[in-house]
Amino acid sequence: MSGTPITKLETWAEVPKNSDFSIYNLPFGIFKNKRLSPRIGVAIGVKIVDLSVLDQEGFFSDLFLPEGIFLSETLNDFISLGKQKTRKVREKVQELLLADNASLRDHSIRGKVMVNRKEAEMLMPVKVGDYTDFYSSIEHATNVGKMFRDPENALLPNWRHIPVGYHGRASSIIPSGTPIYRPKGQYKDPTMDLPEFGPSRRLDFELEMAFITGKETKMGDSISTKDAEEYIFGFVLFNDWSARDIQAWEYVPLGPFLGKSFASSISPWVVTTEALEPFKVQGPVQTPEVLDYLKIEGEGNYDLNLEVHIAPDGKAPTKVCDSNFKYMYWSVAQQLAHHTVNGCNINVGDMMASGTISGATEDSYGSMLELAWKGTKPLKLDTGEERKFIADGDTVIMKGYAEKDEVRVGFGEVSSRVLPAK
Repeated sequence: MSGTPITKLETWAEVPKNSDFSIYNLPFGIFKNKRLSPRIGVAIGVKIVDLSVLDQEGFFSDLFLPEGIFLSETLNDFISLGKQKTRKVREKVQELLLADNASLRDHSIRGKVMVNRKEAEMLMPVKVGDYTDFYSSIEHATNVGKMFRDPENALLPNWRHIPVGYHGRASSIIPSGTPIYRPKGQYKDPTMDLPEFGPSRRLDFELEMAFITGKETKMGDSISTKDAEEYIFGFVLFNDWSARDIQAWEYVPLGPFLGKSFASSISPWVVTTEALEPFKVQGPVQTPEVLDYLKIEGEGNYDLNLEVHIAPDGKAPTKVCDSNFKYMYWSVAQQLAHHTVNGCNINVGDMMASGTISGATEDSYGSMLELAWKGTKPLKLDTGEERKFIADGDTVIMKGYAEKDEVRVGFGEVSSRVLPAK
């Protein structure tokens, strides 16, 4: 692994061993509790730093921030300040949390600044204006192609030349902990003469990451791969729920619709590109050579360990997938460059999902479609139950973290329970 070197830091805050929210992370999110209205916080160990209190006490006075910026109900306005400001806020919080810094540690306001994470409710971190879903794992695309098209020529002719994607539904992106209802729609098996209507029988998860844009462009402008990172504020875990039977019937000729638009779940803490910089790695070799606007220099992928767990109703979870974000064939810089090369404008808070993240081994496949191979190889859970797809009452839990030189930067989790169709 390469990436930037890590300077060892110590904090006075309570950070349990293997916590995702170390002093090296400091992700941003929106929280509230019984006494506090929605506001911006930073996660550290078992606590949340209430940035609005720090601001009121003058800790950010040298940054000349807009009044009340941290009492916003989304991160959008804060992100809009630009990376020069948001980086300085994160760096200031990190400085205040260092073990040898007494300015907050010994301040009378400390108890008001440090909020218990267990007592907080996490909300949607951003207002998502537009959402794009890519299809950037070659292993996933190959597996799907083998199942539904041609085992010998699984990839479509365009796949190695462009980061394939489609525009999804932003209104149904929800924060972790929000249950979803099993979607209803049309489906038609090969054995059926006519389509039928009803609750999806093949509900699936898709293990993905998503990045949030932090800088807008005007129509006609495009973003180069070299400049892409300046337009990316940070990342979240992303569960792109999928009704496989509805999708299989509807997707020709215009692609996914009702099989995808009913729900996508995200983790509530946005991990910044700065926190992930030490975990950057080289991506896979791309053959044939890509066109010039898609070429990248240096390390474009991230070494992030990803897991999926399934917990049947009221029972212990079973880990069903071990994957990694570094497997992605198309990097986030290439995704953003391709997205904007036609002059499409982006806005602060837009969300771009990676597509299902699968590796080369069966235990690293990022969807039930692959793990159970279209239902032909049912998964056995630790409870003794079997799953071809997701059942009512199941909770799907995704986790993600990067680790290097005993330093951990993680995302927490995105978790959602499936309720019966309405």
